[in-house]
Amino acid sequence: MTILLAPMEGLLDFVLRDVLTRVGGIDRCVSEFIRITDQLLPERVFTRIVPELHNGGRTLAGVPVRAQLLGSDPVCLAENAARLAALGPAGIDLNFGCPAAVVNRHGGGAALLNEPETIAAIVRAVRRAVPAHMPVSAKMRLGYSDDSRALECALAIAENGADELVVHARTKAQAYRPPAYWERIADLRAVVRIPLVANGEIWTVDDARRCREASGCDMLMIGRGAVADPGLGLAIKASMNGAALLPSAAAGMVWPQLVPLLADFWHIVCTRLDARSRAGRLKQWLNFLRRRFPEAEAAYQLLKTINDPLLIDEWLAGLVQSLQVARAEGVAPRLQPQCDMAH
Repeated sequence: MTILLAPMEGLLDFVLRDVLTRVGGIDRCVSEFIRITDQLLPERVFTRIVPELHNGGRTLAGVPVRAQLLGSDPVCLAENAARLAALGPAGIDLNFGCPAAVVNRHGGGAALLNEPETIAAIVRAVRRAVPAHMPVSAKMRLGYSDDSRALECALAIAENGADELVVHARTKAQAYRPPAYWERIADLRAVVRIPLVANGEIWTVDDARRCREASGCDMLMIGRGAVADPGLGLAIKASMNGAALLPSAAAGMVWPQLVPLLADFWHIVCTRLDARSRAGRLKQWLNFLRRRFPEAEAAYQLLKTINDPLLIDEWLAGLVQSLQVARAEGVAPRLQPQCDMAH
């Protein structure tokens, strides 16, 4: 079982990649997309979006990161892929699945699923532009409005030099609405001769098991599920390896294990991101975490109107201290911080 961490624009950036890969259970990451239009980007753009390029193409925990490109011009994509390859990513990924309207209006992302011939030209050009040893992969949805051209698009990717294909088992029109149609990935696997990775609507160990059975894939990509429960990758692997999980751990980690990760996340946010966006990033993650953790729901409600980083510093310090005291005394930790959140 191989677990990949999904690229998600505006959510799964280098900060969360760093923190989530510290937990374990993630074998490889794909960066959020780097938008390619009509020019050769300077190296600083690539390293800003994928700072892991300064660390041999890996997160600080040592997990490989493939850098993802999004665009519709085969020549321009190939030129940028060559420059990116020289910076040493763990591979180059191509985005044929982004459902964002602003991207699709300019002919990128999922809009290309209506143009399998363009997909073929892009993959072919990028494959020729980068060293033979560097993996080239792609991510696609089942289609734009429907899935009638899914196989055509998958073959365009596989037959023009891609080494691997991630399939998000929904169309652009279906966006992120459940369910994901994992069985359609099995239809593609029957014909496509490169490894396929199943993606979409994997929130729990049970979801992963059902996805594996329906798709036939031994490689899964998780995104929002890992953000909501950072221990999901480890739990999936333990389950697939036959380990018996306690009901309380069936979806991943527990709150006391998560608190140090929140502190690490906040530290990175405060040292690497603009001050205006820091509180919002923490609240964004807590918004996902409250799907799984009641304590995160309480934290989100407490902090949702707080934007002062100093107050959040105090809250986190109080939370960590409460956890340490609770461990020492064998009692439940307090969520309420020691500071006055109203001042």
